[in-house]
Amino acid sequence: MTAAQRPRPVTRTDVARRAGVSSAVVSYVVNAGPRNVAPETRERVLRAIEELGYRPNASARALKRGVSETIGLIVSDITNPFFSEYSHAIEEAAAERGLSVIFTNSALAISPERDVIYKMILRGVDGLILASTLDEPELDAAKAAGIPVVLIDRAHAVEGHASIGSDFREASRVAVEHLLGHGHTRIGFVTGYSGGSTTTEREAGGREAILRAGLEPGPVVRAQFSRDGGYDAGIRMLQLPERPTAVYVMSDQQAIGFLNAVHEAGLRIPGEMAVVSFDGSTESEFSWPPLTTMRQPVREMARAAVGLLSLRDADSLVHHTFEAPLLVRSSCGCNLPLERPHLRSGAPSLTSLG
Repeated sequence: MTAAQRPRPVTRTDVARRAGVSSAVVSYVVNAGPRNVAPETRERVLRAIEELGYRPNASARALKRGVSETIGLIVSDITNPFFSEYSHAIEEAAAERGLSVIFTNSALAISPERDVIYKMILRGVDGLILASTLDEPELDAAKAAGIPVVLIDRAHAVEGHASIGSDFREASRVAVEHLLGHGHTRIGFVTGYSGGSTTTEREAGGREAILRAGLEPGPVVRAQFSRDGGYDAGIRMLQLPERPTAVYVMSDQQAIGFLNAVHEAGLRIPGEMAVVSFDGSTESEFSWPPLTTMRQPVREMARAAVGLLSLRDADSLVHHTFEAPLLVRSSCGCNLPLERPHLRSGAPSLTSLG
């Protein structure tokens, strides 16, 4: 086929004409800004894009043919041990399929998350794995480019996309029930300022366990999801007139800082303050004492995330929930030898929720 015989590439102007809008409006939809577009207009533009087969750039057209063999990964903060290990597991799972991974941190970017997504698309990825900081991420740019997106670290489904997450509520209920089983009746919570539904689900599960036991909820201290945040939360928790005898800390990263604050106060863990955390990162194994924690099965979830990128059927575009089993060490008060236990305990299950 000669150059003259090749079909003319679909342009933004063609899409605008089909949708009955200006080319600027098409740009706003594809780029997810900088101006907002009415939902009805956005749907009309997206429909025109799909009908015409428009792709924002040559790289995206090559992507559609599956030639880049690269996937994008966006997490909030790679310095968080949970996301660091999750990212490593995704890279391993991708390598098994002959794929490379490029990643970026959305929380550290000056631009909004939607801009980070668009820049990743422009780099020519075949698919995108996203740990969004938003409960309702803006994914129009990916849809317009025909890029599949799998959302990770989710508590609930996102319509039209595959998503993956632990059963945060159930795991938190188990965590607090474990502390109740040690005879604690005043259990405090350390949680974040934000975090969307993944945070609220953890809080809800913990409260549910307390109320089922017929007890009043203990104090709740909010802090940044970081080691510094956990340390600050520990100081504030210990200054309460009636401090709890046990605390459920909703991330390993916070728990490490919390343990430091308790040690500095001269209290014994778990004798005077029992602790259970959430995530099951390797760092939790090497804290002192080693943390009893709810283990998110990052390797299993990573393999599922990479596998779902290649699936486009309706059955795959749902929320996939993994069990987060209790990993018992000694910070909760269980009489275990103070030696490193095996991290790989419990068999996570994958359930598709419509």
